[in-house]
Amino acid sequence: MNLPSVLRDLGVLLLMLAWVVAAHVGSTGWGNADFNAAVAVLPIMAAVLMALWRLPQWVWRVVGVLALATALAWLWPRLRLNVALMYYLQHLGIHVALGVYFGKSLLGPGEPLITRMARRIFSHELSERKLRYTRGVTLAWTLFFFTNALVSTLLFIWAPPAIWSVHANLLTGPLIGLMFVIEHICRLFLLPPHERPGIADVVRAYKRESAQSGRGAGPSRP
Repeated sequence: MNLPSVLRDLGVLLLMLAWVVAAHVGSTGWGNADFNAAVAVLPIMAAVLMALWRLPQWVWRVVGVLALATALAWLWPRLRLNVALMYYLQHLGIHVALGVYFGKSLLGPGEPLITRMARRIFSHELSERKLRYTRGVTLAWTLFFFTNALVSTLLFIWAPPAIWSVHANLLTGPLIGLMFVIEHICRLFLLPPHERPGIADVVRAYKRESAQSGRGAGPSRP
């Protein structure tokens, strides 16, 4: 790794940490309400603007931006009083979307998501043991995302905002990391060495799978 890539990765990490802190502070009601609301609404605004940018005619882009600005100005008094709700909806939406993304690959004639990723890593044909394992891992991630979404919802409804924020904003990242560690340990016990991918291989396969899905094309097979 060269210095620019290290600095870029460090910058991304620091930005993620800053976002986690800002989300926790805003969700618990600390700090300036307008600043907290602006930070909370930023990802939603970015997603909407990206969708508007894809419209074929510039006039609809302008209309969309004006409509978005009008809606934001009209809703702002309510948004600044419901910062935690915005973070909850983002947390819920991301987890449900990922749960559906992993889970729908378990249905129908296609292959599970982790199986497709494994095919992008290994040049040889996958064994029956590997096929069962990758299907099980896909199911495990599906259950994780939906379970975390359910826990987040229950805490948001019944627990104080600070308790919900600790789970949603501070613990989600470590929980995902714990899932990777558990999966790695299971891989060591259940798969022989020649069927175990490295972490870098998994990351590259996930990026290729995401890019392939973003283009709307079916996964390639060797």
